[in-house]
Parts: sequence; structure tokens; C-alpha cells
Amino acid sequence: MFMNTLQKKAFFILRVLLGWVFLYAGLAKIFTPGWSAAGLLHAAKTFPALYAWFSTPGILPVVNFLNAWGLTLLGVSLILGLFVRWSTIPGMVLMLLYYFADNAFPSVPSGFIVDEHVIYIAALVLLFAFNAGKIWGIDGILGKTDKR
Repeated sequence: MFMNTLQKKAFFILRVLLGWVFLYAGLAKIFTPGWSAAGLLHAAKTFPALYAWFSTPGILPVVNFLNAWGLTLLGVSLILGLFVRWSTIPGMVLMLLYYFADNAFPSVPSGFIVDEHVIYIAALVLLFAFNAGKIWGIDGILGKTDKR
């Protein structure tokens, strides 16, 4: 697919900046003593039974681990441009879970249906669809060495 330099720069900037947002969010959770997703899960406004299950004592440690490390690894993946297509899919799922936990669907504090989580999902869809890891990322380097 042909992309001009401006388009490549735009995708690169989007990928790295979004990666930083996720990396920072994940590291903030990892390095905050006692951090837990329990508060968000207990306050879920849409699908409260699902989120209550996520907060049960046997599941919550797994949810906390997957949440913090998932965000961190998604951030690293986007910043480095490594396995971007693989990392954006669980990133979209995570943002969808955040979306429903934070909002009483279809109402959102900033309006109707669309909030920042929807924007993150849309950005991740773009990065997936345009295989943005190949634009000045490790995926592009790995793709050039693949001789299949």
C-alpha cells in the first residue's frame, strides 16, 4: 500500500503517543502500592453482574495483573512498533471493558455513546487496519527479513 511521508508520520505519531498513554497507565498501576481494579469493577454501571464477577476474590488478582500488565505491554508494543496487529486486538477489548464499566450505556458524562474509550478503540482499529507497526517500527524491520 502506498503512503506518502505525511501519512506515515501521522500514523507513527499516533502509534507512539497512544503507546505512551497505555504505557504510562499500566506503569502507574504496577508501581502504585495496593492498586486494584476493584473500585472500578464495583462501580460498573453497565453489565454490573459481569463486573461483580471480575471482582470476586478468586478472579480479582488475575484481573489486576492482566489490566496493569496488559496496558504496559500494549504501550511497549505500540511505541516500538512490535506485534502491533496482535496487541491492538486485546487493547480494543480492554478499552471496551473500560467503556462499559465507566458508563451507563448509552449515556456518557461527555455526551451520548462516545467517550475517550471509543476514541481509543477507533485509533487502535486504524493502527490495526493500516498495520502501523510496519511504519518505522520493528514490525517493518521484521517484515523485510521475512523471506517467505
